Amino acid sequence: MKKIGILFGMEDTFPQAFIDRVNSKNEKGIIAEAVAIDKVVQNIDGEYAVIIDRISQDVPFYRAYLKNAALTGTNVINNPFWWSADDKFFNNSLADTLGVPLPNTVILPSAEHPTDTTGKSFRNLKYPMDWQGIFDYIGFPAYMKPYAGGGWKNVYRLESKEEFWEKHQETGQLVMMLQEEIVFTEYFRVYCLGCKAVRIMQYEPRNPHHLRYVIDGPPTDKKLLATIKDYTLRLCKGLGYDFNTVEFAVRDGIPYAIDFGNPAPDAELTSVGAENFEWVVEESAKMAIAAAKKQKPGKMNLVWGTFIKDAVAGK
Repeated sequence: MKKIGILFGMEDTFPQAFIDRVNSKNEKGIIAEAVAIDKVVQNIDGEYAVIIDRISQDVPFYRAYLKNAALTGTNVINNPFWWSADDKFFNNSLADTLGVPLPNTVILPSAEHPTDTTGKSFRNLKYPMDWQGIFDYIGFPAYMKPYAGGGWKNVYRLESKEEFWEKHQETGQLVMMLQEEIVFTEYFRVYCLGCKAVRIMQYEPRNPHHLRYVIDGPPTDKKLLATIKDYTLRLCKGLGYDFNTVEFAVRDGIPYAIDFGNPAPDAELTSVGAENFEWVVEESAKMAIAAAKKQKPGKMNLVWGTFIKDAVAGK
């Protein structure tokens, strides 16, 4: 018997719906359940063929558990090793090499020294930095957000360099990105599962959270949708994320990738809406079952993106 587990935190609707959907398909030798952990012993084979990870970004203990499980044969979705190494600024750099349009973006040193460091720790950092060059490259208004994070936490819209100086001091030890504002006419949030299944959703990020997914929106140009799908697949295949969302802001007909490192994206019924929820539940169940069938006990079953695979192959 192969078990598919789902590891989750505050979610209420998606985990149980996922479990029920997998089990409703009555695949021979495959069952789904909530992951149950009573102890974690180094290099001991786990009981799950597949684990869908929805929470380890917030719980380091779970991340360590998942890495150990992956080593001993579990196919963890998404790859916990890559997710540990990844960040949004690197994502941007990789997207640029993949030919996906992006807003101009820079990374900034933290406003406060990290714990256990002093000014002496930053002797390689020019002082003053070329702030005017940075501001000229980005322009204002601009967005400032953590280089590693999500959930719209610590995101600022800045109107001027004076406001930048004021707000940057509030960020403490967080390492932030400063990013060009894309004044958009259309905005999309795109689910991508298994680097194959794509669902493009009209989205309004300026609305309250529960009203961001647009229902019965205006028709969208088919060529634009095809481009968005192409860019989504490029990004998810490059990063190696099997469960991800990508956001695009459309300016002058060009979709700019705004955020695309969301390997535990929102899937709650109350926020994504019934139709999107049904799609995510169904496609994630099919993806997990396919992964369980391919899983080889005791072997490394993780998915790696083309960036890593090409690097290993020396391309």
